[in-house]
Amino acid sequence: MTFQVWGWRREASQVWAWVPDAEGRRRAAMPRRTPATKDPTAVERANLLNMAKLSIKGLIESALSFGRTLDSDYPPLQQFFVVMEHCLKHGLKVRKSFLSYNKTIWGPLELVEKLYPEAEEIGASVRDLPGLKTPLGRARAWLRLALMQKKMADYLRCLIIQRDLLSEFYEYHALMMEEEGAVIVGLLVGLNVIDANLCVKGEDLDSQVGVIDFSMYLKNEEDIGNKERNVQIAAILDQKNYVEELNRQLNSTVSSLHSRVDSLEKSNTKLIEELAIAKNNIIKLQEENHQLRSENKLILMKTQQHLEVTKVDVETELQTYKHSRQGLDEMYNEARRQLRDESQLRQDVENELAVQVSMKHEIELAMKLLEKDIHEKQDTLIGLRQQLEEVKAINIEMYQKLQGSEADLKEKNEITARLEEKTNKITAAMRQLEQSDNDLLTQTRTIAMSLVKCASSDTQDQYKLVKDISF
Repeated sequence: MTFQVWGWRREASQVWAWVPDAEGRRRAAMPRRTPATKDPTAVERANLLNMAKLSIKGLIESALSFGRTLDSDYPPLQQFFVVMEHCLKHGLKVRKSFLSYNKTIWGPLELVEKLYPEAEEIGASVRDLPGLKTPLGRARAWLRLALMQKKMADYLRCLIIQRDLLSEFYEYHALMMEEEGAVIVGLLVGLNVIDANLCVKGEDLDSQVGVIDFSMYLKNEEDIGNKERNVQIAAILDQKNYVEELNRQLNSTVSSLHSRVDSLEKSNTKLIEELAIAKNNIIKLQEENHQLRSENKLILMKTQQHLEVTKVDVETELQTYKHSRQGLDEMYNEARRQLRDESQLRQDVENELAVQVSMKHEIELAMKLLEKDIHEKQDTLIGLRQQLEEVKAINIEMYQKLQGSEADLKEKNEITARLEEKTNKITAAMRQLEQSDNDLLTQTRTIAMSLVKCASSDTQDQYKLVKDISF
């Protein structure tokens, strides 16, 4: 007979083998144990399932017998949460973090919010609790709030259905991945008949130690007979052996944790050394930054000095341009005065021609020719005026482009040279106009002299008029 409690196996009976000795007599050989056939993980799942059954059954029966609302201090309720915590922790994968190993049930419970929309409120309430600092504390608060809502079975049912998502948190042999998880979820439906009034906010859930109290589920020796008392004593002894085995496993776990702490201390020492190296690098970088800033200041000062020198050169060139522009303005005024004089001379010639038209037909023809020449000269004057307007526009453009670079200044010097060339052309045109006016006057006097010769048959008054025009 084999008795199993929480993964520990004890052989109640042993198999004896008889072997013959040298004289042919049989003697008893050493006892031989039959090998175990069950998987230890399957035994663990069965034990957790049995503990969950006892815990849920005892909680429901005690709550119905008392007929009152359960609070946080109720022992069966506390043991129920401890058993549920062990069931959810079975087969949980270990996640490595920067400083330690993380193995908590908050990850799969937090996943319920994505699968069950009504669970978003309970998740937000757990995260808003001020006293919770660890993921395990949040998971314990979540279980208590789910029990008060009477939705624990619904939440865990939608979780165990999604095995592809649970595989990120649990091993393949975990309780939540096998049929035992579905059985426990079905048992949790019975908890909907009881009411729980739990104060989660003031309770210290981070530092609680989840230990199962087996004394609540063991029968009393006074309530059974002698045979049952012997069986009870054997069971207690088995449980004692199991506890010793569990203690041995816990000691090995503690030793492994100590070794892990040592490795963490070594890694912490390495991190401290790396931090010191990083600080030295930061100091070097700060020194390089300070050096670069000083070099940047020197470059800035040199650039400012160069800008000041360039500014002085530009101002000198501006003064030079202003002086040259003043000379151009004087030349422009002189050309304008000459144009005004020419206009006055043209008016006088027109008056003289008007008098000659009244004298004779020949003088009219001559005056028409003179008028034609005058019109051509007017066109020439209009062209000269347009050129003067262009010169004025070019002067304005040169003044606006004065603040440019050296290339713009060279272009303006070229424009100034062109302006001087155009001014020389205007002066030459003015001289040609003066020459043409002199030629016109000479032609007029010649025509008048010819008229004087032909005026012998005319009256004395006409002779005097022609003589006045000629001289």
